[in-house]
Amino acid sequence: MPEAVIVSVARSPIGRANKGSLKDFRPDDLTAFIVKTALDKIPALDRKTVDDLYLGCGLPGGEMGNNMGRIVNVLNDMDEVPGATITRYCASSVQTTRMAFHAIKAGEGDIFISAGVETVSRFAKGTSDHIPGTRNEVFTDAEARTAKLAEGGRDWHDPREDGSLPDAYIAMGQTAENVARMRGLDCKELDEFAVRSQNLAEKAINDGFWAREITPVTTPDGTVVSADDGPRAGVTYDALAGLQPVFRPDGVVTAGNCCALNDGAAAVVIMSDTKAAELGLKPAGPHRVHRRLRPLPRDHGPRPGRGDQACARQRQHEHRRHRPVEINEAFAARSSRPTGTSASTRTASTSTVAPSPSATRSA
Repeated sequence: MPEAVIVSVARSPIGRANKGSLKDFRPDDLTAFIVKTALDKIPALDRKTVDDLYLGCGLPGGEMGNNMGRIVNVLNDMDEVPGATITRYCASSVQTTRMAFHAIKAGEGDIFISAGVETVSRFAKGTSDHIPGTRNEVFTDAEARTAKLAEGGRDWHDPREDGSLPDAYIAMGQTAENVARMRGLDCKELDEFAVRSQNLAEKAINDGFWAREITPVTTPDGTVVSADDGPRAGVTYDALAGLQPVFRPDGVVTAGNCCALNDGAAAVVIMSDTKAAELGLKPAGPHRVHRRLRPLPRDHGPRPGRGDQACARQRQHEHRRHRPVEINEAFAARSSRPTGTSASTRTASTSTVAPSPSATRSA
């Protein structure tokens, strides 16, 4: 059975939504450029022999509609290559990478592209989720309960115990507040975690760590963008402590301890190990194991530590074998205490409040 290996990667800078460096970039154009960049790194590959392109997009509507995966292929003169656009909200391009892995393991092909894009700045042109009157009315009572929770002073109660439906449309900010209350997290702990995360990211930027993987892009006005817009430099605890909660009057989630809304795109080329060897390519790394865990409407998904443990069990490895662990997450409420262990153990992981461009809805 063939193994799936990653042979090329590319990503754009990450721009802040609506006011950042990529706000005028169409998502299909940005994705096409990044996919082409990833393919250009493999001169031996005839791009028209790619078996399929899977494009992850959290809200595939408006400029991100019309099966954007197919649009990207046509823009790149790959008309013969099929394309699919997949949404799993913030895990959309994680899902497309899993699909490429599955296809190779199943013998369906040897060369796949997994890409992801979200351009929140372009949401004004339409999205898949913001059309009035499209939500199922059976969730009306559940949405009303969420609205009551948002007023503050209440703990989440499982409506299934009362024979009612949970709110499948609950916003991620509300789920983050639920997580914080259920786990006894206060704003001080979340801010301390966020400050450390952002300071480490700032140091990595200054050390040139991210420059090696960013592909500069030229915006429609001719500006060349070669660095991420965030995080903001010089973040301090005192600065974050002065911010007000965003989602509930007595909440703990502020603009300082959750991610910004962003614009960006990335792509990886995944091949069978046999095809990579045939082309004389040295893989960047294997894709060995993944797990998806059941998300609950109250908290938009299991904690990162559970995913790490599940992968370890699947590979029959000790949990510690997966250290260090990088946690890309939208809210400090979800990343803080990622494994439920002591603070000394937690510092072994590299945890970041990630610039997640599609962090707008529960996964």
